[in-house]
Amino acid sequence: MGFLSNKIERNEIKAGDHIYTYRAVFAYSHHGIFVGGNKVVHFTRDPEKSSTTSFSSYDIMTSKSKTPSTTCTSYADCGFRQPESGVVISCLDCFLQSGALYRFEYNVNKAVFCAKVRGGSCTTAMSDEPDLVIHRAMRLLHNGFGNYDVVLNNCEDFALYCKTEILAKHGTSGQVATVLGAPLAALLMSPLKFVVPSPVVVTVTAGMYCVTRYKNDVGVRSDVVKVNVEDLVAMNDQKLKSQDEK
Repeated sequence: MGFLSNKIERNEIKAGDHIYTYRAVFAYSHHGIFVGGNKVVHFTRDPEKSSTTSFSSYDIMTSKSKTPSTTCTSYADCGFRQPESGVVISCLDCFLQSGALYRFEYNVNKAVFCAKVRGGSCTTAMSDEPDLVIHRAMRLLHNGFGNYDVVLNNCEDFALYCKTEILAKHGTSGQVATVLGAPLAALLMSPLKFVVPSPVVVTVTAGMYCVTRYKNDVGVRSDVVKVNVEDLVAMNDQKLKSQDEK
C-alpha cells in the first residue's frame, strides 16, 4: 500500500477489512466491510424511505450510486436487506460498480494521517479483531443501523463503527470532515482572498485544513463512546418503538 494511496488488488483483501471505492469521478467514496465469500456489508439510504423523504441533490446522487445491482446473476443474496433498513449485503463486483478497490487504514500516526490529503481514507483509531468486525456487520445487516444521514450517519460511519465500536453524537466520517474542513480553511484566510496566493498562504491554509481534519478524527475526539453492538441494536429498537407510538 502506498504512502498516499490506499489502493489494493483483490487478492490482497481480507475478511474484516474496511474497504471503499470512489463514485462520480472521485466526487465521494462509498464504504463497507468485506465479510468474506466475495461479499460486502455496507450502509445506504433505505430506498423505501427515499421516495417519501426530501433530501438534497447530493443525497440523491449518492443514494442512486450506492444502490447495489438488483439483477446480479452471480449471487442470489446480493442486494439483500431487511425491510426498512439501509444495511445491505452485496457481492464485491456490485459494491465496486467497476471502480477501483481501496482499503481504509487504522492506527496510523499523525504524520501519515496528515499526509493523506483527502479524508475518509484512514484514522488514528485502533481496529478490533476481524471476527468482531464481521460479527458487528452481520448483526447490523439483520437489525439495521438507524436512519441514513449523509452527514451524521453514513456509510463511512457504519464501517468505522464495525471496525472500532465507536459512535459519535455528530458523526464520525472523515469524508464529511474533509468537505467541511476545506471551506473552513478558506474562510479563515478570507482577508487574503484578493491577494495572489503565496507559498505562505498556501502553507497556512493547508495547515488549517489538516488540523481541522485531525481534530475531527475519531481517534482523538472527546465526544466519542464505545457501544456494544447488542446495546446498539437495543437502542435502535427502542427508537423505532418510540416512533411507532407517536
